[in-house]
Amino acid sequence: MTSFSINGRSVELDADPATPILWIVREQLGLNGTKFGCGIAQCGACTVHLDGRPIRSCSTPLSAAEGKNITTVEGLKSDDGTLHKVQQAWIEAQVPQCGYCQSGQIMSAIALLERNPQPSDEQIDAAMAGNVCRCGMYGRIRTAIKSAAGISQDEGAEA
Repeated sequence: MTSFSINGRSVELDADPATPILWIVREQLGLNGTKFGCGIAQCGACTVHLDGRPIRSCSTPLSAAEGKNITTVEGLKSDDGTLHKVQQAWIEAQVPQCGYCQSGQIMSAIALLERNPQPSDEQIDAAMAGNVCRCGMYGRIRTAIKSAAGISQDEGAEA
């Protein structure tokens, strides 16, 4: 039996502790916002937070969640339904095209802003390098992150 919290809700599951968290989140808990991309922790589509730190849920076993808190993209909204500032910035910047990678991108962007509330373009690029966007929306992703951070689009621009 594995006990953990997901999006503020306590969960106790009888599942193989080696099962990737991704499959628990999607298949057993029905939270389908977290996506399966590559299955080898390289693309970032499966990014969730484990005790506030971004992890690749496709390669992190359920045993790692014992007694911890998992946050998925579904857990970002406030109780009154208000979107997280990064989600709102994503909408305003019209980031997604296909949208497949976006939940992982958003989770990584939130982790970046929690570590560094005023990142430069270079810091954004470095932090987001592990998240692949097949549509190539990297410029819009950077714009949304800067907007969520309250940074004007001219600040931090590389010369």
